[in-house]
Amino acid sequence: MAPKKPTKKEKKQVPAKRHELAEALRAVLRARFGVCAGEPLGVAVSGGADSTALLRLMVELREELGVVVCVAHFNHKLRGKASDADEKFVEKLAAQHGLEFLVARENIAAKAKRERTNLEDAARRARYAFFERLVKEGRVARVAVAQTADDQAETVLAHILRGTGLAGLAGIHPQAGSVFRPLLQMRRAALRAYLRSRKQPWREDATNRDVTRTRSRIRHKLLPLLETQFQTAAVEHFCQLAQLALEDNAYLEKEAARRLTAVSRERKDGIAIGVGYLVSLASKTTRSGAGAILEELPDTGAAFDERVGAGTPVAQAGVPVPLAKRMVRQLVMRLKPHSGELGARHVEAVLHLLAWGHSGQLLELPGGVEVRRERDALVFRAAAPGSSNSEPATFSLHLRLPAIGAELRINALSRILRVRVIDWPREGRETINTGAVLDCSRLREPLVLRNWRTGDALKPVGHQNQHTVARLLNELGISRWEKASWPVLTSAGRLAWVLGLPVASEFAAVEGSRAAVVITEESSS
Repeated sequence: MAPKKPTKKEKKQVPAKRHELAEALRAVLRARFGVCAGEPLGVAVSGGADSTALLRLMVELREELGVVVCVAHFNHKLRGKASDADEKFVEKLAAQHGLEFLVARENIAAKAKRERTNLEDAARRARYAFFERLVKEGRVARVAVAQTADDQAETVLAHILRGTGLAGLAGIHPQAGSVFRPLLQMRRAALRAYLRSRKQPWREDATNRDVTRTRSRIRHKLLPLLETQFQTAAVEHFCQLAQLALEDNAYLEKEAARRLTAVSRERKDGIAIGVGYLVSLASKTTRSGAGAILEELPDTGAAFDERVGAGTPVAQAGVPVPLAKRMVRQLVMRLKPHSGELGARHVEAVLHLLAWGHSGQLLELPGGVEVRRERDALVFRAAAPGSSNSEPATFSLHLRLPAIGAELRINALSRILRVRVIDWPREGRETINTGAVLDCSRLREPLVLRNWRTGDALKPVGHQNQHTVARLLNELGISRWEKASWPVLTSAGRLAWVLGLPVASEFAAVEGSRAAVVITEESSS
């Protein structure tokens, strides 16, 4: 007896054979990304072929993997009705498979204009900020994004053409924070073939065919040319290059971070690193060549310490140049208060400042970071909002001294000063050797604690003549950067005390003094 043919209804109930791409994706999700049962995963779906294919593949795998799949869509509002149609398409697709639909909308053109950035960058940042919100709100654990091997090859080529280093050759990272990219080893053509096999339509973005854009020309002209006339496996080779560069760069970044932790020092005003720890660049670059880079950058603090010879190179061996450059980048990334891209020329300028710079010389870097040479150190710090290096921050505080035995703590420009009034005959032995003790009876109001000013002078205890504070601070090795906000105390307009120096002889505690004032600096950490 011939077997009974299945009815149309029974045919529909027969599960479709799993596609080879689904098998490949399953292996990647488990082995590389550690996807586990019960994990709520978001799939970023624009409506285009790649993201639509990723969603369909995830739907095929969700039961076996035991994951909860939901759809995340960001409407950039860049193409009017077409953008809204994309959103409706993705919403309908999610509903067809019983998936939660998570959506956000923003006028990216207005955002880019407001932030003075290009559309592509503004769109990317807004889209990924949406994904991060979904994770923070607990809607999903991670978000899968549908970038492919073709996207990887295009990215590596784009970076090469504009000029790049090892980090740029690494291209698109398989995972960054809560975003992961499971299709980076799959070709775009294979994903479209998969969609056709499932009779699944997708949306086409007309801007992807606009060959006036560099990325589109790489996609439609350069890569096909390389594949047809030079190397049929060009895309695969670019992906392999990206993976090798990613591994090497990760190692170098880790080693740079380890060395930076060992040799950098946190200060109230930033992070300092001794130039002796970094490589001598005298043999790596000429003063005129690197100086040209330095001169192109803003330099509002080009004041020089007379005791440092012009152009004296640092003659100490230390960190290799590739690690030194990474250390500079890591410091800037750690400190910068706002966005700004640090280019190779900026890093070279910092290294030039290291090798040939003068004490007090300043560089302003993208992202709101300043780096200044202070004798044998480079100090990196985040610039204060709206600050001007030609007009250093100032302060002026009127003091009222506490009673004998009491103390006063003062916060001034990230410094903490401790003012104590002591019984001089009884406690004088503890402080007499410092020379930094004021006779309370000699001080007159107004007592003003302020920053050093040009022209300030005093005759310190132990000196025969009066000297400018600038000269005395130079002898202590205080840079012009620090000097601008260096604290001093005046008594009825006359300079009585300067941090780190002996007090003015006319205000010093002597035999017969009854009460004395001791001012010291405390750590703010």
